[in-house]
Amino acid sequence: MKQRIQTINNLLKNAGTSLYNKDYLLTWEQPLDMVKATVELARAMRDMYREGSDLSLFKSGLAVSQFRDNSTRTRFSFASACDLLGLAVSDLDEQKSQIAHGETVRETATMISFLTEVIGIRDDMYIGEGHSYMVEVGKALDESYERGVLPIRPGIVNLQCDMDHPTQSMADLSHLVTRFGGFDGLKGKKIAMTWAYSPSYGKPLSVAQGTIALLSRFGADLTLAHPKGYELMPEIMDMSHAFARESGGSFTVKNSMDEAFKDAVVIYPKSWAPMQVMEERSRLLRKGDKDGLKELEKHALALNAEHMDWEADMKKHALTDNALYMHCLPADISDVSCKHGEVSAELFEKYRLDTYEEASYKPFVIAAMIFLTRMKEPTRVLTQLLDRTPRHVYP
Repeated sequence: MKQRIQTINNLLKNAGTSLYNKDYLLTWEQPLDMVKATVELARAMRDMYREGSDLSLFKSGLAVSQFRDNSTRTRFSFASACDLLGLAVSDLDEQKSQIAHGETVRETATMISFLTEVIGIRDDMYIGEGHSYMVEVGKALDESYERGVLPIRPGIVNLQCDMDHPTQSMADLSHLVTRFGGFDGLKGKKIAMTWAYSPSYGKPLSVAQGTIALLSRFGADLTLAHPKGYELMPEIMDMSHAFARESGGSFTVKNSMDEAFKDAVVIYPKSWAPMQVMEERSRLLRKGDKDGLKELEKHALALNAEHMDWEADMKKHALTDNALYMHCLPADISDVSCKHGEVSAELFEKYRLDTYEEASYKPFVIAAMIFLTRMKEPTRVLTQLLDRTPRHVYP
């Protein structure tokens, strides 16, 4: 383990920057070595926890969570990560706070932060606003800290926005790095990120966008596939092409799930809404136009229904190189959670425990992000944790 800690230390030095007193918002804002250090720190903490290490960093302090959309895995992963590090979690419910009465972002940010170490925010409902909101919160924290109002500057962790889902994509990367024996194990591997049919609408674009923007940095043969009309944000597409060129990999766009699956070693079939639908949804949500939202849902579901053949099943899986199936969960499973969905029951069941393993990295990715934003010397502190008396020992 001490050798792994040294590896993390070297990566952090090579990154040439520190996240101390900063925020973890978008993976593409981070140098590649910082991304690698985050993954290696998460994997090390996961192993240390399973071996019984006491990983608590704080004797007191709050972790504030603000979920502006529903969540199961990310909500409990954030709570688990904060508890692991010794922080008490308090959920900011906008309907029970003065936000509902018009309290400003800069005021709320300071009021919740007097004894707070980290703020986790999920804001993926409004195209063009989720990431911007997190940046605005960060600026408010900077001002209050610099003026001495706050004794510490809490770090913000992006628990999903309109552009990226970094805790998910980094958990996925951790899973792949473990599966393929390191970051170099992704070089030349065909990975297919594809749209899939869903009987629901309004699913964010950020899982797919976060996946392509991150995995394109590791030399993979990355393929994105979706029906026409389901394109992702142009700036993230351009960035993914550039990352692929820099890493020696490739990034290809197809309009066929079969073509994307052919010879792939990893498949990631996941539904998302057309960008125009999400933009219109944002406009209607701001207006509180319930009738308009109903009409939009009807229209969007009709669009989805034109592509019901975009289902991952055993027949399509046979086109792959015995590919690992991945999903951020919950998946729309045909004849299980819905009549017809993203994935057949047979294929999902074959890889069900693999998807649970994939999800198991998320609490530790979040813990690693908190660790890096709160600790000035992360590897020195990690070494001290390693030398502690175990908190618990599993047989």
